[in-house]
Amino acid sequence: MSTHNEQPLEGAIKAFLRYYNLEHRIDEMKLINGWESVVGPMIAKHTMDLHIQRKTLFVKLDSDALRNELSYARSLVLKNLNDIVGTTVITDIVFR
Repeated sequence: MSTHNEQPLEGAIKAFLRYYNLEHRIDEMKLINGWESVVGPMIAKHTMDLHIQRKTLFVKLDSDALRNELSYARSLVLKNLNDIVGTTVITDIVFR
């Protein structure tokens, strides 16, 4: 009698990510990749850097005016970015 350890590839990948605690990194990358779809191509063009540290998204912009406008829409951008991933990946955004 042989024992088969067969499972669908999707299940194996999810188990691997869960075992090595990498799911949150994948979610962070999904969120960063969704930046342009949330803010639009014009703002994305003026975005110089995006990175996440301790559930905070740091956004480096090359325009003071855009930085000011985005600070007013911070909560909406935060909600829309988390909605892309389907879970709460970030709790704050800092515009620099």
